[in-house]
Amino acid sequence: MVIKINNKETKIAEEIRAIFQVSYAVESEILKAVDFPPLKRTVSQFMDTNSEFYAYYLTRNIAGVIEIDNHQDITHIQSLVVDPKCFRKGIGRKLVQFILDTYKTKLFTVETGIDNQPAIKLYESFGFQELNQWDTNHGIRKIRFEKRI
Repeated sequence: MVIKINNKETKIAEEIRAIFQVSYAVESEILKAVDFPPLKRTVSQFMDTNSEFYAYYLTRNIAGVIEIDNHQDITHIQSLVVDPKCFRKGIGRKLVQFILDTYKTKLFTVETGIDNQPAIKLYESFGFQELNQWDTNHGIRKIRFEKRI
């Protein structure tokens, strides 16, 4: 089940950070990143952002989180993380589908590391198309996708 969660609450922000840490540790390895900014986010940074967060729950535990930056015409998927214990169970797919069904913007965007093939395949399966690629100042090549409705 997908539910909007309140990242302004300390306990929720701590849960968000915990799943980001375990999921992004795996992505950091996939990308061979030495310096990986998502792993540096603090609880207070999760609490202070204006992003919206949705969690996929398995029983009482968060199995995945999607972070959304929504504007009038564009919905940007800021982050999508799944607990590694729950990889390959369709949780990322359910979260992306939820966002596509919930937000009525004409443009959806998302970015990921170019070597993160599971994420790339997921976004492409929803009809996202590559917009561009670039090198970050922390040594990771990224790819940006968009989906127009």
